[in-house]
Amino acid sequence: MVTLKEVFNQRKQEKIKTKQRNAKKNYKNKTLDVPKGLYEQCPNCNSTVNMKEILQNHFKCKYCNEHFRVRAIDRLDMTLDKNTFVEKGLGFITLNPLFQDGYDEKIKQYQTKTNLDEAYVYGYGEIEGHPAVIGVMDSYFLMGSMGSVVGEKVAKSFEYAIYKKLPIIIFTASGGARMQEGIFSLMQMAKTSSLVAKHSNEGLLYISVLTHPTTGGVTASFASLGDITLAEPNALIGFAGPRVIKQTINQELPEGFQTSEFLRDKGFVDKVVDRQVLRHTLGRLLRFHRGHL
Repeated sequence: MVTLKEVFNQRKQEKIKTKQRNAKKNYKNKTLDVPKGLYEQCPNCNSTVNMKEILQNHFKCKYCNEHFRVRAIDRLDMTLDKNTFVEKGLGFITLNPLFQDGYDEKIKQYQTKTNLDEAYVYGYGEIEGHPAVIGVMDSYFLMGSMGSVVGEKVAKSFEYAIYKKLPIIIFTASGGARMQEGIFSLMQMAKTSSLVAKHSNEGLLYISVLTHPTTGGVTASFASLGDITLAEPNALIGFAGPRVIKQTINQELPEGFQTSEFLRDKGFVDKVVDRQVLRHTLGRLLRFHRGHL
């Protein structure tokens, strides 16, 4: 005969076992409370990479060499000699020429979020001791789209390079012309291209560095007009996206279509350069150019 004490002990043991099972189950399903920004997931191989390792590895995945998107300030820091950058072209104000609802608020949000006035930064800097004008598009600011202010700043950067008789290097990363500004953004394609021609007529060097992604009106204008065109590995470069092209022509596209390696093989890009050696490559090109002026 089972005593009352034994019944209580049996129930107590069952409760303890149930509690242990639930604790084990909850531990397996528990999401670690990792501080935001401490880790980044690689968009290519889905590996989780420590941000400190990413910074030390030039914003690349240590597992698959995927080149992550880079802020303009980080690009300048990786490329230029320390304490040589002097920013130009400050004070421009982005207007709303088509009176698009919410456009003014969106610009202010991106200005606060990125601490930039627009999606393009330029100025004077030196690479391995060689002076140049350097411009960088920031894809974190409205996908690096080219509106009237971005187009004006690109034009001003070429004017500044002409005035100082310096080579110019531009890193492009853009979704193309900014649709919120309509024809005003499309006009920037002609304006920037004309300044590239003026710079070239002065016998000065223009190096275009295509990064992921470079598309639309930026590709169709100043990004494609460099004397030397470099690109980072596996960058998407084109006018319309591959999905749009495939639907338009109703044909299968070649493997690697619109990647930097594909365009290099077709002669559109001169060289695909890993980010880790890009600064040195630019330094060598500037040194070579100065030696032949």
